[in-house]
Parts: sequence; structure tokens; C-alpha cells
Amino acid sequence: MPVKNRLAELLPEITEWRRDLHENPEILYDLPRTTSLVEEKLKAFGCDEVVPGVGRSGVIGVIKGKSDTKGRVIGLRADMDALPMDEKTGLPYASKTAGKMHACGHDGHTAMLLGAAKYLSETRNFDGTVVLIFQPAEEGGAGGKAMVDDGMMERWGIQEVYGMHNEPGLPVGEFGVSPGPIMAAADEIEITIRGRGGHAAQPHNVIDPVPAACATVMALQTVASRNTDPIKSVVVSICVMTTESAATNVIDDSVRLAGTVRTLDEDVRDMAEVRIIEIVNATAAAYGCTADIQYHRGYPVTVNHEENAEIAADVARAVAGDTRVRYGRPPRMGAEDFSYMLRARPGAFINVGNGDSAKVHHPEYNFNDEAIPYGCSFFAELVERRMPA
Repeated sequence: MPVKNRLAELLPEITEWRRDLHENPEILYDLPRTTSLVEEKLKAFGCDEVVPGVGRSGVIGVIKGKSDTKGRVIGLRADMDALPMDEKTGLPYASKTAGKMHACGHDGHTAMLLGAAKYLSETRNFDGTVVLIFQPAEEGGAGGKAMVDDGMMERWGIQEVYGMHNEPGLPVGEFGVSPGPIMAAADEIEITIRGRGGHAAQPHNVIDPVPAACATVMALQTVASRNTDPIKSVVVSICVMTTESAATNVIDDSVRLAGTVRTLDEDVRDMAEVRIIEIVNATAAAYGCTADIQYHRGYPVTVNHEENAEIAADVARAVAGDTRVRYGRPPRMGAEDFSYMLRARPGAFINVGNGDSAKVHHPEYNFNDEAIPYGCSFFAELVERRMPA
């Protein structure tokens, strides 16, 4: 079946919610206005339970079907937070708060799950329970982990969990989903290489940390080229190199390096951490320097469970048509904290097309409201297919 008629009818209303969220972005866990709007809508829809404050500032809504003969419970997740950046779209509903912008489409994700919630509350044409998960702090705050650690899965008996993200470049009305690893683990490294500074005209009297830092950056690329199975993936990117001095004739005492490590396999992730620490220390020593390194584990690999990815693909085909679902695409090296929920329960993460828009995390990005009926219909159809009345 195509987009559900009722959800197509609700498009103007859902669009209004989405643009209101876009105009009033909030970041990380500090989401008082956003969570109040979500709570207000869920209560107005007649949800059987609405619980704020899960995982600090997440919101849970519960909708029971017409019957519950098998005790089935499915979780549906949307992220709510914006990014700390300035918007440059010039839209009439552009962000009203300097330094905050919905540049990743979480306003659209929240609106689509609210739209599905309204439809499911009205129809209840399923046998079981739907748990609506409105999550804070996806953008670097691990809000998904916070909600899992707060006992969300156990408290509401969630058996399967599904999430959705918009994808610029994928046509509106199309979906993308794959089994297995689909997004990378994202770890961060901070390195300080210490030497002994002095005058740039007297390099023989100093221990210059700059050549050591440059050699370290190059040596770290061998983690990918010489330590990793060529069939597997790792990306080591040093994105920051700074000294305390801005003078052109001063050799500073130290150089700070910082960057990110992306992997799709836990064994490769473990190996990369060991080799990076070894390479940094050995390279610094070769130049007469010392090194301090802090290795921060971030979001784990996002892994779709094979059966659930196939289920999601079938649902997407029912909504969009057989030719408009891209199944089995290569993984990407971006990261997503829905990974924590997929570690806790079987499920899948799916992409919905955002059309020819600016990329996410760009100041000119905007969620495409034409995608709303497709995303809402996917959530609703998933519930009705997995828990038929």
C-alpha cells in the first residue's frame, strides 16, 4: 500500500509542528521547549502513558492497540536535539536563536514520529504496544545510551526498536536500508607532543615538537594502509594541529593534535587504539620528544540486525513501491547513537529521502517537508505489519 491517506491529510499540521521546532532549536539535553511540545502533543493524541525525564530529558509515549493477545512491544525512536551552529537558509521559519540550528533534520524526525503517534492513537489497528522514544542529545551527548542506561528497554518491555534518519541526495519517496554494520564507531584522540622550545634561528638549541607532530600525522596513516585488513575499514583523521604561540620565529614547547578514528568492526577498533598509542609514543621518542595521548571511545558501530533490516525493507516497499527502496548499500563512516539501542534490542535504522537538499550539518540544510508522509507511513505500517490486529 502507498502513503496512508490519513497521514497525507495531516501533512499541513505536521509541517506546522516541524517548522515550529525548526524555528526554536535546542541542543543536547537542554530541551525544555521541545520536550514540552512533545508531551503536550502526545497527551492530546490520547496516548496511554506519557513519561518525561527518561535518560535525563527524553520523553516516552505509550500507545496500546485494540488488543494485546501476544504481548508484543515495538519501540520507535526519533531524536530531538539541534546543533550548535548558525543557520544561513534565510527561511521565514529559520532559527530564532543564534548559535543553534536544526541542521541534521531532527526537527523532521520528531515531527514524523508525532504524526505516526497521532495516527496510531486514532486507529489502534494493531495487537500489542507501541513505545514512542523521543531522544535527547544525539549530537555528541550519547542520549541514546542515557535512555538505555535509564532502563527504558526493561521498564517498557521493548522487544524490537526502529529508528529513521533523513538522507539528502536520496529522492523524496525513497528509502535506504541495509543489514549489518551501516555506520561507524566514532572515537576521538587528543595528543600532546612535548619538546623544548626556543628561537627559530637556533633549532640546534631546542627539541622541536613540530617535526615530531608532522611525522606522527603521517605515521598514523599506516594504521589503515599497513595494520588493517584491506577488506575492512578504518579512517584516522587528524583535524587539529596547534601550538600556544602564534609567532613565526618561536619554536614552541609542545604541539597539540586532535582528531577522530572511524571503524566498522570492534576488532579493528581495538587494534586501531593499540597501534595509535604505540605509533604516537614511538614517533615522538624518535624525535627526542615525549607524548601524552588521550583516547576517548565514542559511539559504537551501528549494526542493523539482518532479520529486522529485511522487515524494514519490506515495510518501506509497501509504502514507497518495490523500485524505490535501496537495499544492501555500503556502510558509511558517520556515527549514530541509535547504535546503543540496537545493542540492547534487535532492530533496524532506515533512511528516508530528503531530496536535493544541502547536506546535513551544513548551515543551508533544511528538512524537506514532502518527506513527512513517507516517514510517518513507514512507522505506522511497521506497527500494523509487525503486530497485526
